[in-house]
Amino acid sequence: MNNAGEPPFEIRGFSLGNLVVALGVLVTVASFADYLGSEGGEGLNISGLGFVYGIPIFLAGAALKYAEIEPVPCIVGSGGDEAFEKHATEIIKKVKQDVTRHRYGDEAHMDTSIKKLGLVVPGKSYPQLQELRQEATDDGRLKFTMIWQSLDTPYKMWADENRIKKYATYFGPNVDADVVKVDAEQRLVGIQLITPGAPKTVESESKEASQAASA
Repeated sequence: MNNAGEPPFEIRGFSLGNLVVALGVLVTVASFADYLGSEGGEGLNISGLGFVYGIPIFLAGAALKYAEIEPVPCIVGSGGDEAFEKHATEIIKKVKQDVTRHRYGDEAHMDTSIKKLGLVVPGKSYPQLQELRQEATDDGRLKFTMIWQSLDTPYKMWADENRIKKYATYFGPNVDADVVKVDAEQRLVGIQLITPGAPKTVESESKEASQAASA
């Protein structure tokens, strides 16, 4: 299942493709061993079943491996876990849950999301999510950064002012969003979310206006 729907169950911690490939190899090798060790045709039925099922199982595992997207690492800074537990929005939690496990059949991690955000150039490849960074700000809020390698989508598209506002809405509520250029040479760009980003009250806006006028 891709990001457009919810999977009926979730597999974490290992590659389903590797498991199925290993199972296919095991069944096929066992069938060969049974055939070679049999005398006068004994065991032929077991080895025949191995040939019938072992190779298709192996091919199914190979297909899964071909369609597999590896989980991305989550780099946690000082206080990052505590800030995440206290302040992460449900959407941010879902993002982390989805991209830190193997996925199958998607163009990229969060492929539906980045397409909805207008970050896929028609006819070009999807930006590839490389890592998450989870940190605490000086005042204890959560700073959550998703870092992509964007070979075909230019930085100016990521940093478009209206699109940055859309990031805050999409990953919110009450999230402040920004775009950071992580590595220009490797074309790494990050969407940085700081939460909670509670909307300003009328009182705080008036205070800021007074401070600006007296400056």
